[in-house]
Amino acid sequence: EDVPSQTFDNKDYFCGKETFPVYESIFTEEGETIRKIAIEIEKPPQIEIHVWTIRKGILRHFYVEKVSKREFEELPYFKLITRTTFSQWKIFSEGEAQISQMCESRVCRTELEDLVKVLYLEKSEKGHC
Repeated sequence: EDVPSQTFDNKDYFCGKETFPVYESIFTEEGETIRKIAIEIEKPPQIEIHVWTIRKGILRHFYVEKVSKREFEELPYFKLITRTTFSQWKIFSEGEAQISQMCESRVCRTELEDLVKVLYLEKSEKGHC
């Protein structure tokens, strides 16, 4: 008898909620740090990439781009950092919009780091579903 497996359709679940892979890419060029956070969305199948350009700790430029899975696979530097739920991604996106305004004129290293931490699901919560 076959036992149904959660990995059959390549989805992971956290407290009954579907999770999505989150990728990160960080590289520095000409004194600027380009940090990209990407999430793989199934419907429609695409990758949403949030791009932050940081110079001397100040968020100089922020934008979102969407690419196909095939285009994303050809991009260098990305590594899988975690899986997150759609609700956590929504919190991340809303916080990002606030930070992008707040950090145009001041250093925001810790705010950006804390925002990325929102995407990591607490392992201890699994027992509290």
